[in-house]
Amino acid sequence: MKKDSGYNTKQKENLLSYLMKNKNKHTNVQEISAFLSAEGTPVGVATIYRQLDRLVEQGLVRKYAFDGKTCACYQYIEDEEQCRSHFHLKCLSCGRLIHLDCDHLADLTRHIEEEHGFAIDYSQTVFYGRCSDCGGKD
Repeated sequence: MKKDSGYNTKQKENLLSYLMKNKNKHTNVQEISAFLSAEGTPVGVATIYRQLDRLVEQGLVRKYAFDGKTCACYQYIEDEEQCRSHFHLKCLSCGRLIHLDCDHLADLTRHIEEEHGFAIDYSQTVFYGRCSDCGGKD
């Protein structure tokens, strides 16, 4: 991790390590806080937010804040361009966030850009519904 404040702390290293190990999922501050506490390096929520903001600024982490009602979630990104090229599905039952790579939506995106001169921000593009695991639940 880059040194942004002159020194690295164990908490910052553990935070980045957790995000890297969980790069295939989206996590929130509460999950991160619980992990750091379990590792014996508890960190205040405000500090976690501050560190996450720095990682977002550095381009190491993507922040997803979709509806303004639920807390934001974060994901470590190795290849930022890959994450800029797909839509997201959010399950209203379990809260799972799914990256959706779909040729049909890629065609739709091209159409919108070419025919309507509009560039889509994929980090803000979410389809809400129920995932296959929750499909029968209300």
